Amino acid sequence: MASGWGITGNKGRCYDFWVDFSECMSRCRQPKDCVLLREDYLECLHHSKEFQRRNRIYKEEQRKIRAAARAKEGGEVDKHHHP
Repeated sequence: MASGWGITGNKGRCYDFWVDFSECMSRCRQPKDCVLLREDYLECLHHSKEFQRRNRIYKEEQRKIRAAARAKEGGEVDKHHHP
């Protein structure tokens, strides 16, 4: 990655993030000064935040599907209204 060349022979997709992070690290007083640039670079590499967000959305969608299936099986019981 540090060479700047990706596997297709073009500039790597995360190279610009690497350059920003690397430049920050070379001139900063403390590594923590570059933490946001590091996060951006790692997110570009691994997409972990994106996957976490997708996972949360998926889990919520699945919860709604299960709740709807239970309601259908139970005859649309309203939990908030007691006869």
